[in-house]
Formats: sequence, C-alpha cells, structure tokens
Amino acid sequence: MSSNKNQIKKVKFHVGKTEIFLLAVLALLFIIFAVATPVFFRFSNIMNLLRQTSIYGIVALGMVFVIISSGIDLSVGSVLGFSGTVVALMVTNNISIPVAIILAILACAAIGAMNGVLIYDGNVPPFIATMGMMSLVRATLMLMTNARMISGLPENFLAIARFNPLGIPLLAIVWILLSLIALFIARKTVFGRNVYAYGSNKEAARLSGIHIRLTVYGTYIFSAVMCAIAGILITSRLSNAAPTTGTGYELDAIAASVVGGASLNGGQGSVIGAFLGAIIMSTLRQGGTLLGVNSFIMEIIIALLIIAAVLLDQIQRKRGGKKS
Repeated sequence: MSSNKNQIKKVKFHVGKTEIFLLAVLALLFIIFAVATPVFFRFSNIMNLLRQTSIYGIVALGMVFVIISSGIDLSVGSVLGFSGTVVALMVTNNISIPVAIILAILACAAIGAMNGVLIYDGNVPPFIATMGMMSLVRATLMLMTNARMISGLPENFLAIARFNPLGIPLLAIVWILLSLIALFIARKTVFGRNVYAYGSNKEAARLSGIHIRLTVYGTYIFSAVMCAIAGILITSRLSNAAPTTGTGYELDAIAASVVGGASLNGGQGSVIGAFLGAIIMSTLRQGGTLLGVNSFIMEIIIALLIIAAVLLDQIQRKRGGKKS
C-alpha cells in the first residue's frame, strides 16, 4: 500500500513538469502564429478558438480519467451524438428544455454504467467493450432518427450556444467550469485518488481496500456525462441533431489527453494536461488554416505530435523501470 502511494506521488510530480512544458509549447505557438498572421491574436479569433475547442475539450475531460485508469473509451463520439439526438427529439416534442437536458444526461450516464458493467463484471477489455458500445449506440441513433437530421429546434435552446457574456462564448465558459470541477475531483476527492491508484497498479489498489467496482463504474459514467453535456452544446451550436454527430471525436479526445501527458499504460495524466492538449491541437489547426497550410499537412503534423508524445512516455517508463 505504501509503495502504491509513492507511485502516485511520483505521477503528480511528473504531471507538474508536463503542464509547465505544455504551457511553454502553447506560448511558443501563440507567438509564432501571432507574428506570422496578425489576425491570430485578435480577441474575436481567440474566442473562436475557444469555441471550437470546447466541445472535444469537454469530451477529453472524461477521456483523461478513463486513460488514467488504464482504460479507453471509444464510445464517446456515439454517446455525444446520442445526447444531442435525445435532447433534440424531446425539445421538438414540446418537452421543457431543462427536463430534456436532465433526461439526456441521465440516459448517457446509463450508457457509461453499461460500459462499466461490461468491463468490470463481464471482464471485457475496455477497447472491445467501448468499441461495441460505439457501434451499438450509433446504430440506435440511425434507428431513432431514420438516418435523418432533426431540425426545427426552439430558439430558446439555440440561444444556449449563441449566448456570449462579455464577449466570451458560453461553450467556453462551460468547458472551463467543467475543467475546474474535474480538476477538483482528480486532486481533492477519494474517487480521484482511487482512479490514479487503480491505473497505477490494479492489484495494489485492490489490496489497499479501494472499491474497484465503484471506481470503474464511476470513471465510465463520468466520461459519458461529459459527452452528454458536449452533445447538448454542439446540438445547440449546429441548430440541428444528426445521427452522425460526434463521429471521430474519440480520436480527438484521446489525442488531447495523450498530448497533455496522459499515459496509455494508466496511472499518469492530468485534467490541466488534457485542457492544454486540446488547446494546442486547436491552435495548430487554426493557425495552419490562417496561414493557408494544407489541412492534410496539419493533420500529419498533429499525428506526429501524438506519436511523439506516446513514444516519449514509453522511453520515460523504460528509464524509470531500469532505475528502480
């Protein structure tokens, strides 16, 4: 048990260094793009950057918890689309917006719980369990909508994404608030510490008395709830709900978490890292667009960045293993 606590302390120290490095990288990117194109540093462009990042940034908040627990959640894109579709179907059928939002979040939490049951009770590998759930939820969306877009959403619902207090998009404000909540959960709650302990060493976590079932369930439910909120926001922003909404978001969420320092081996990562990783990826994409760089070239650059982050993590782990 004591050795497991030492592992967690080492993780936190390493994450601190990673966050500082990410801030330096982000500052460097801002300087480069600000010099290369004056448009980049305009307030309107920065707000647009935050607005574009907020959706998959929220999804990444849930994903980083899953990755820290040494799991993976490939169903996040489908769950996001499910949330948007459920809320759209309800508000277009005269169900009040608050009720529709609550029911959509609860429905997605149930999907997260099913992932937890498959992984813990069914002993299904997270990759297979969540990949199966991804296909199941996406097919359900097609049946629910008859593979058609849902439009005609009420203005009160569309106003959510259009609201910009003090010129700051509400989507970005929600993302920042959720990041603070996730940061508090990760650093100040028993659940957060249990996620790190379980991801670092499952057997040590079990022997130390951690409730493994609740930790696994809670991790995937939290991820699903983040997807539900993101799905509601993107539906409001797009003014419609399509059964294909959210496709590919699992890759962006994983990438933001990994670039932010999360280890696919588990036990390592941070909310701040995932937050900064999401902004770095969006900054690269938007800066490349403003400079007229081919979008495919930018995706190659981002892919290389992800590979480099994973490779660096593996090198550090090998060195750590040799020292111990």
